[in-house]
Amino acid sequence: MLGSRTLFTVPTPPMIDLTDLRKSYERAQLSEEASDADPLRQFERWLGEALAAQIPEANAMTLATVGADQRPSTRVVLIKGYDSHGITWFTNYDSRKGRELAINPWAALQFHWVELERVVRIEGSVSKVSAEESDAYFASRPLDSRIGAWASPQSQVIAHRGVLVANAARYGAQFLLQPPRPPHWGGYRLRPECWEFWQGRKSRLHDRLRYRLDSEQRWRRERLAP
Repeated sequence: MLGSRTLFTVPTPPMIDLTDLRKSYERAQLSEEASDADPLRQFERWLGEALAAQIPEANAMTLATVGADQRPSTRVVLIKGYDSHGITWFTNYDSRKGRELAINPWAALQFHWVELERVVRIEGSVSKVSAEESDAYFASRPLDSRIGAWASPQSQVIAHRGVLVANAARYGAQFLLQPPRPPHWGGYRLRPECWEFWQGRKSRLHDRLRYRLDSEQRWRRERLAP
């Protein structure tokens, strides 16, 4: 008919069926007797085994923070140190995670070593490391990474990638081979108050050991149901 219009509907692509994706975890087990009474030593043992197994990015950990809007957000960062004082990483203080930590200095970390069927979760308070510690680590980074810390206004909207390239060229010309640490860049340290070690087991009867500080600041180990 003249003037009539034929309406076409765009078919919705079929969704991927994920219901049958599953794996039986049977590599190892985690018992109270075999685990260390100190969660830091247990973490060091598992981290060492992940590195020895040459797991890709074994030092990668998910960092979860909560901002003023009470909405959680996550991103992957790299652990750069650990000791009795806590877990350390470095980043841009003006990034979203930096702004959220300034408002709410509590966070959670998670390591997921898929090949070993293991997860480590850590929760605690977060504070900035000293300027001296940040300076020392910054100086150890490759030159392009040090320039990149200046070039990227992390988490801010930019018009296009050319902005980053132009910034890198400008700061490279300005600082040459000796870029100082930007005032907006440095380290954080999470001081654990709770650790959880998860080992996948058959039939979904996984092993979960949690360590938490008691009122006397001693680590209490307890088993959680999977």
